[in-house]
Amino acid sequence: MKVVCISDTHGHHEKVAVPDGDLLVHAGDVTRHGTVDDVGRFATWIAALPHPRKIVVAGNHDWALQREPQAARRALSGVPGLTYLEDSGCEVDGLKVWGSPWTPRFLTWAFQLPRGSALHRRWQLIPDDTDLLVVHGPPKGILDRVGGVLPKLAAAATTQSLHVGCASLTAAAKRIAPRLVVFGHIHEGYGIEARDGTTYVNASICNARYRPVNEAVVVHL
Repeated sequence: MKVVCISDTHGHHEKVAVPDGDLLVHAGDVTRHGTVDDVGRFATWIAALPHPRKIVVAGNHDWALQREPQAARRALSGVPGLTYLEDSGCEVDGLKVWGSPWTPRFLTWAFQLPRGSALHRRWQLIPDDTDLLVVHGPPKGILDRVGGVLPKLAAAATTQSLHVGCASLTAAAKRIAPRLVVFGHIHEGYGIEARDGTTYVNASICNARYRPVNEAVVVHL
């Protein structure tokens, strides 16, 4: 199966070159400002893509899917072959998929929870037989590094780089050992990494300046 992975398009989806494939995965932040209209425009764009199956999770910018879930989900429901996942799963040609939007709390964004037990409970919902895990944020220590001085993220402004992913998600991925984990959220972490039989993909299309400069990542399962 040819899986095409994208994330963090932030409303710039029309500028993204999306290769053909069997399954298109979008790991959240489909919008910049998170309105229902933004979700609707995204739905119109993704509906025109040829992939027979499409998986989407929300990101921290996608407020409509948390504040106005019925209207936002209705906009996505008209897209043929698209499945929106929110702490839920589906099956694609025998591939067991689970999706979740949650990330560790930072400022006041959508779909965020405190580090520790709150996030741990979400990851405990992931079935042990999951093949493809689609989440918005990275596991800690895997394609999650932000560079520079970020006083909002760390009390010590001397920090040159930080791993800001979720430690509970790292433990869950190690326990479940899915074949593929797709995420975004940390734009600077764009890339692909293999660990212990699992392929991890940070598919952020936008860079740290919210410019859509990165390419879709293709993985064969």
